[in-house]
Amino acid sequence: MSSHLDPEKLDRLAEVAVRTGVNLQKGQDLIITANMSALPLVQRIAVHAYKAGAGLVLPFFTDDAITLARYENADDASFDRAADWFYEGLGKAYKGGAARMAITGDDPMLLADQDAGKVARASKAVSIAGKPAMGPIVGFEVNWNIVAFPGAAWAARVFPDVPVQEAQSKLLDAIYDASRLDGADPVQNWADHTAELKTRVKWLNAQNFEALQYTGPGTDLRLGLAEGHIWKGGASPALNGVVCQPNIPTEEVFTCPHAYKVDGTVSATKPLAYQGTVIRDISVRFEAGKIVDATASAGEAVFRDLLGVDDGSSRIGEVALVPHSSPISQSGTLFYNTLFDENASCHIALGQSYADTVAGGSELGEDELKQKGANQSLIHVDWMIGSGDVDIDGITRTGDIVPVMRKGEWAF
Repeated sequence: MSSHLDPEKLDRLAEVAVRTGVNLQKGQDLIITANMSALPLVQRIAVHAYKAGAGLVLPFFTDDAITLARYENADDASFDRAADWFYEGLGKAYKGGAARMAITGDDPMLLADQDAGKVARASKAVSIAGKPAMGPIVGFEVNWNIVAFPGAAWAARVFPDVPVQEAQSKLLDAIYDASRLDGADPVQNWADHTAELKTRVKWLNAQNFEALQYTGPGTDLRLGLAEGHIWKGGASPALNGVVCQPNIPTEEVFTCPHAYKVDGTVSATKPLAYQGTVIRDISVRFEAGKIVDATASAGEAVFRDLLGVDDGSSRIGEVALVPHSSPISQSGTLFYNTLFDENASCHIALGQSYADTVAGGSELGEDELKQKGANQSLIHVDWMIGSGDVDIDGITRTGDIVPVMRKGEWAF
């Protein structure tokens, strides 16, 4: 039950998700994916979507008890299957112009006690079957958005020392603050924030760096950037012309690294919650873009399984810069949720690149994107490598060194 949650805060989150996040257009269908625990937020989103002129609002839900029932009772062969017909239908809907909204807030440790092999197999099956649905999203063909709901199980992980209802209320407050929903006009808050991000994007794109050099505790990494890479951040137009804010919250500017030009070592600065396991103290070494050595103090086997999904899963497809002074970082809260934790720290993502972070990338085929350095993979998993102790320099095509970040803060 979520009746104890502040209804005005849920309603404002729903309104901003529709108006600023997905920016739903009159007559456009909206597909929502969410956990059953997020039903109160989904209901408010539906209200605001129909007020905005939605054609149809179509929610699809997961349920923790049903998910666990599979792991505890299903035949072994079940874990190599996924509902390809479902993802084909979603892909057809997106190709037909439907917008997408995903609501995160599941229990990050739901599968912690389940067979790790089955979890990995099921995840891979979904990644393969889900390609028709993810293609239009990765290619930014339609407007889409991710927001968060403070599910009880998630809240209990983040605030374990208080009763669960209090934890949910505290998490809703944290989501509210991080999502810039305070003040008289949160839509204007987001317009102002996007303008600030765009100043960083404009400067970085003007530099046209060949690579970034990261230096910090356990980190000495040269990260090459893809040919024709484009820095992005804040609200952007999808290929259908609709300007949307894919992530609420967001503090990042990001681009496409070169999947074959990353060398050196890098250490994670925050734990990674992945498939029910908290992976701590990740440290890796890259050679020619590929991770050739990896360790972790906890969850190492799960991390190694992740790296082995396909060739691209041991290479990176996204690099993002976030100042250490970001509101989420300064809150000191570890959310065990990538949507929030990635916006507290500079990060990189294993796996798939976003086509729109390469000039003309949305019109290029996979082979053409690969030639420019964009990565191809079934996965896209962000993990955090920034802190107040990390410096980042840009390396120009003539070899000049330009400060980008000092002690985790912008240097320009």
